[in-house]
This record gives sequence, C-alpha cells and structure tokens, in this order.
Amino acid sequence: EVQLVESGGGLVQAGGSLRLSCAASGFTFDDYAIGWFRQAPGKEREGVSCISSSDGRPYYADSVKGRFTISSDNAKNTVYLQMNSLKPEDTAVYYCATPCSGWRIFWGQGTQVTVSS
Repeated sequence: EVQLVESGGGLVQAGGSLRLSCAASGFTFDDYAIGWFRQAPGKEREGVSCISSSDGRPYYADSVKGRFTISSDNAKNTVYLQMNSLKPEDTAVYYCATPCSGWRIFWGQGTQVTVSS
C-alpha cells in the first residue's frame, strides 16, 4: 500500500522559511517521480515542484522558481520541499504525490502552510 506522510507545515510570517517533508512507503521510491502540489481555498490544486525518478532533475512552477527547492533522500525514502521567501499567496494545503502526472496519482493527507503578511 502506497503511503505518503507529510510534515513540516505551519504558520510563518512573510519572508520566512519552512521545510516540508514527505515520508514515502509501499513502492520502490527510485522508480517514480515524486513531488508537491498545493491547494488554496477556493482554488484548484496546482503543481508546485516535482523531481524526476530517471535523472533527479527538478521541475518548478513559475510562481515558486528561485524560492523553493525540492530534494530527495533515497536512503530514507523521503522528499523535501525547502520554501524560502514565503509570500501570503503561498498559503495552501501542500500535498505530496507520486507520480506527478498520469492516470493514477497517490496523495498524502496534506499539510497546512499559512503565511501571514
């Protein structure tokens, strides 16, 4: 059974930083892309960042480029999202997901990130 467990969300002031973690189990971590999505109130879920399983290449939404960094620790089956220079518009529930696209995506339960102005 695929399980994705996020942690690290919280309340932070604008300009601050948070690091999200996603502990994965139930599948071969190296074989699938894994990444982060977010959903703000009243908005659709959107892709934030993804890391390729084949070459480890990261992808970022334009809105977070230069501020967020995705990384993975294959030994720990964990993916991270370092979020710097946070803005109020980054406020959302952040979800870990694998793979990052396709007809079947597994989701974590989500972790709330709130950025105050």
